[in-house]
Parts: sequence; structure tokens; C-alpha cells
Amino acid sequence: MTEGITRPGRCTLCEAMCGLRVTTSGDRVIDIRGDEDDPLSAGHICPKALALADLREDPDRLRSPVRRTKDGWRDISWEEAFDLVAGELARIRRRHGADAVAVYLGNPVTHSLGSMTHAPAFASLLGTRNRFSASSVDQLPHQVVSRLLYGNQWLLPVPDIDRTAYFLVFGANPAVSNGSLMTAPGMGRRIRALLARGGTMVVFDPRRTETAKLGGEHHFVRPGTDAALILGMVRVILEEGLARPAAYVDGLDEVRDVLAPFTPERVEAVAGVEPGTVRRVAREFAAAPSAACYGRMGVSTQRFGTLCQWGIQLLNIVTGNLDRPGGTMFTKPAVDPIRARQIDPGHQGRWRSRVRGLPEFGGELPVAALAEEIRTPGPGQVRGLLTVAGNPVLSTPAGPALDESLAGLDFMVAVDFYINETTRHAHVILPPTEPLERDHYDLIFHMLAVRNTARYVPAVFPRQPGARHDWEIFRELGRRYGRLVRSRPWRAALMLRMRPKRIVDLGLRTGPYHLSLARLRRRPHGADLGELRPSLPGRLQTPRRRVRTAPPPLVAAAEEAVAELLEPPAPGTLLLIGRRQLRGNNSWMHNSARLVKGRARHHLLMNPDDMAARGLGEGDLVNVRSPAGVLTVEASAGHDIMPGTVSLPHGYGHDLPGVRLSVARRVRGSNVNALTDPARLDQVSGTAVLNGVPVTVERCQ
Repeated sequence: MTEGITRPGRCTLCEAMCGLRVTTSGDRVIDIRGDEDDPLSAGHICPKALALADLREDPDRLRSPVRRTKDGWRDISWEEAFDLVAGELARIRRRHGADAVAVYLGNPVTHSLGSMTHAPAFASLLGTRNRFSASSVDQLPHQVVSRLLYGNQWLLPVPDIDRTAYFLVFGANPAVSNGSLMTAPGMGRRIRALLARGGTMVVFDPRRTETAKLGGEHHFVRPGTDAALILGMVRVILEEGLARPAAYVDGLDEVRDVLAPFTPERVEAVAGVEPGTVRRVAREFAAAPSAACYGRMGVSTQRFGTLCQWGIQLLNIVTGNLDRPGGTMFTKPAVDPIRARQIDPGHQGRWRSRVRGLPEFGGELPVAALAEEIRTPGPGQVRGLLTVAGNPVLSTPAGPALDESLAGLDFMVAVDFYINETTRHAHVILPPTEPLERDHYDLIFHMLAVRNTARYVPAVFPRQPGARHDWEIFRELGRRYGRLVRSRPWRAALMLRMRPKRIVDLGLRTGPYHLSLARLRRRPHGADLGELRPSLPGRLQTPRRRVRTAPPPLVAAAEEAVAELLEPPAPGTLLLIGRRQLRGNNSWMHNSARLVKGRARHHLLMNPDDMAARGLGEGDLVNVRSPAGVLTVEASAGHDIMPGTVSLPHGYGHDLPGVRLSVARRVRGSNVNALTDPARLDQVSGTAVLNGVPVTVERCQ
């Protein structure tokens, strides 16, 4: 191996915050390994971290701004790009109002320090109410429930997985995600340690996932019915006198009344879980010396996702496991915007979408409304769009309809380094530096980690000549846009002027540990700030610092949902769910040859009995049809999926004209969001329904 220089690094491709040791020679990566001295990841990495080198060297990655013309894409200077973008955004605002420009922030925004600090600030400068993000196809039910129960959307309890005795999982696959709203790198190792010390893990999922295969107990549950199952378990604990809530918990009498219909027998009829199993698991969870209940994408992105997350919080609260070591706990991050009250605690319904009247949450509208806001004429119609590190054509409901709508925009700009299924519609693309060229501190994921740590990582490589960091792009756009419009919110303007490092340093100095950037630099592998500690009721931001278990919006939602939620499914119905993959990252990272090589992972997974009933064989090409659309994909049999359920991963469908993704275009697969319906939402949060979608499957003729 060529000798090189080894530097500390950080993987920024998912929530796990894995520490790296990156060996370089000149401007090339020659080796990436896990950092054994990182106090959180302890040497763990997954295949995605190795693909950071592919991303750096990818010839399809944009290095300079490009403009779309009738003759194709052409390179332009940063000066021309900034003037063009600022001028067009200001022109649309002057002619049609601030709401005529929409903003979409993609998932990778939270993985880049500069985007986290400056993209929201620039969006505020635009003054639009048409703000969208990946949150409403992801974790919004968590935030809604935390706001209502704990007083702040970002007070998200995380399982104390390293000390728990009983880990109860609904619709989550943390062995592949390494947490997700539970930053826990090396989750497989942590689960094996739980089982080795005599602990218990129970998983309810329509698929026997990689997490379930690690050991413990797995039960199939019919997609979309998890809320009935979870609330039924809460009912068992309350009715049998097993509850032992903390003294600062209110509202359990009202919870008991509203959950009366969710008997284990009625749960079995809809969810397919035997009453004896419902009662036994509820009793075991309540009796365990410590226990933590956790649920993620499978339960969040379904018709009753907010009720699922409410039920999960109730299980932890009524058993006394909230704020208990080994239960679910709040972090104490070194940069703590909640403690400093520098982060929006959340609000809902201050305004509504123009076409359908959907309420905002936390200043954002459900992304399921984006296409209709573009294509519906009238005052306030969206005519311009800014996307940042996002690909909503592949990630949001009715992707083909959104794709068609984007083609009709007056102007679109993307801050991205790929011409993908969404950015192919942009008039200008502004590419930021790649991850290894950026300094990094995780502002969000330290707030969600299973251990309190802090790590600041300087860039592994200097940026290429002429390259711009994402925060520099937003700062310069803000400066030029501000010259053209009169409205300049002072908070946004101030944030845009500050460097990300300065923002982090101020946060560290005013945080609970009184650290600084200089001190963290002297700990290149990270600072270990200790295990999670009890912090309630002091950390609550509710009136009188009480946990409100029965907030009116959730009680009303549960009462309204009873008839639909407890209705048994029609015989023969197939229900579609998603599938998390270790060697992919939502709608991107398919342009890394090392990640996409090997067996195909885009196929429709079906139970063998369902395939036989339809005369299908392994690898047959099938049409999958829902009320919203149809797609074609290969089918594959697997005993790990519940009868009546089919599974298709999202993020595929790279065959659209103009997409410049050489490797990804060779990856087969279809856009699962051709099947999802933007009219079908979680009734409380506005989150898109991506799981539990009724479909039919038939052989292609």
C-alpha cells in the first residue's frame, strides 16, 4: 500500500456519526477505517463510509456552477450564477409575492454543518411560507408528539440501549440504520451485548428484518395497524394496574378512557397478533427492571403515524421508563439549543397551504402539497423553487406528478452536486464542496445520541480552487438577494454573516460543559461526556414542567381513528411497505460502484404463498398497481415477509432523461413513489403515507 498521511474524519452519510481514520496521498483517499478511539462509534463503520472516496472522485459530481440551456448544460462562473439566481428569485417575489418561491430542504442538510447553519437562514430571508423538507416523509410524528407531551419538538427521548434490559421495537431496523433518531453506531454490536447480558429484544414488523435476525423474538404485524397494537399494549398495562408513572405525569385517566376500545381481541382482528402475545409482551415490558420502546420509519410514515409515536411514548411513560437509566432518556449535548432556547419549540396551524388547506408544523408545510402548489393557477401559485440536497421526485408521494410539475416552473435553482431526477429541472445548479473538504460538527445528532459526546472534525482535504462551501453559497446569495428586496429579517441576516465555526464555538462556550472549539481540537477523536443521565422534570418545557400524556389533539385523533383503525382488512389485500438498505442512502449513493455491486436489491419482495397464488416465479417482471399509479419491477420470494405484504425500497428510478448519474442509471429499479398518494396523509402531522399502501401485483403481459 502507498504510504500516506492518516487524519481523523467523520462519516456524514447517515445519523450514526461514525468516527473515521482517513489515509490520504496527495489529493486522493487510499484508505478509510473506523476510529477505535471515537467514544461513540468505537471503530464501527459501514460500507457507506468507504464510498466517501467514490463520491470525491466521481466524474459525475459537479465542481462548478452549471446553467441549463436549450443546448444542454454549460459551465458558468460563480459571479454569473449568483447574480442570475438572486435576480430571478427577487423578480418572482416582486411580481407574485414572497410565497411564489418555495424551498425544499433534503435529508443531507442535517449532515452538513454549513447547510444546517445557513440554509434555513437563507430560506427565512426569502420570506416564503411555502417551505418544505424531508421531515414530512420521515420523522414528523416524533416531533409533533414531543411538542405536545414535553413542550419542545426537539425533546426526543432516545433508548438507553447500552443499559436496558428489555428493548421493544416497532417498525424499525436499527441494525441497518444504526439508530435513526437514536444515534447508535454499531447497533448490531449493542444488540448482541444486550442479549449476552441476559436482556430481551422483541420486534414487531411485517418483515423479519436484519435487526430481528440478530436474536430475540419477532412477530409479524399487518402494515398500517401498529397504532392499534401499541395502544392495545398501553391499555393492558393501565387496566391491569401495572402502571408506575413518575409524579410529574398528568392525564392517564383520560388516556385510559380513550384506549378502552383497543382490546387485545380487537387488535388481533386487525393487526394479526394473538391476544396472548399482546398481553404477555405488555406485562413483560412493565415488569422489566428497565425497558425502552422504540419505533421509526415503519410506524412514522403510515396512516396513523402520530398515534404510533404517542403510543410508544406512553409505553415508556406509564411503566416509569421515561428518564430512567436503561429506559428512554434525553441527551445533554455540548451544543444545546434547547437549553439556550435558540431553537423553535414547534407550532402548528399558524398558516395553511393554499390549495388543500393543510396546516404547517414548525414553519413547514407537508411536502405532499408541493406539486399541487406548483401546478394550481391563482394568487400565491409557486413559480420558483430552491432545493437543497434533496431529490423529492424520488422521495415524496406521487413522484412522477411532481416531476411533471417541476417542468412548468418559471425558475428553479438547486444547491447540489448532482444532476439527478429533481435537479435536472433546475435552471441553475450550485455545487458545494464534498464532505471530505468541509469542517464538521453534528449539531443535530449529538442531541439524539445514546451517549453524550462531542467531536469537531476539520476538513480532511483543502477545497479545490474555485470551490465554495455550502454556507458560502447561501451567504453570497443572501447578500445579493438582500440588495434587491427590502425585507431583510435581522436574525437571518446575522446568521448568514457568521461562519459555522463561530456558531459552534459560541454554542460550546455557552453549553452545559463550557467547552470551546479550541478545546475540542485538542481532542481529535472526540470528547466523552458520559452516559445519559436523568434530567426530568427540569428539562421539560411544558407549563409547570409536567408531562402531558393526553393532549387534546392526540385524544381527538385517537377517538376519530377508532372506526378506521380497528376495521379488519379485506381478504386478499396486499399492503406495500418500504425496506431499509445498508448499501444505499435514500435516493442517492447509487453512483458508487462498490455500493451497488453484487446481488440486485431493488426487487419487490413477496411471500412465496402470495407469489404462488398469482402464478409468479422468481425474477418475474410484475406490474405493481395502487390507486395512485403503477410501476414495473422484478419480483423475488422471501419467507421473511408476512403473507399479504410486499416490500419495495425507495430511492430507485434513475432512468429519467437528462439525469447525469453514470453508475446509478445502470442500476435497475423503479420509483416506489409512483404508487404513493399525496392525498393520503397521517391525520395529525401531515406526514405522507409510505407504508401500508394497498396494491395489486400481476405478471407483466
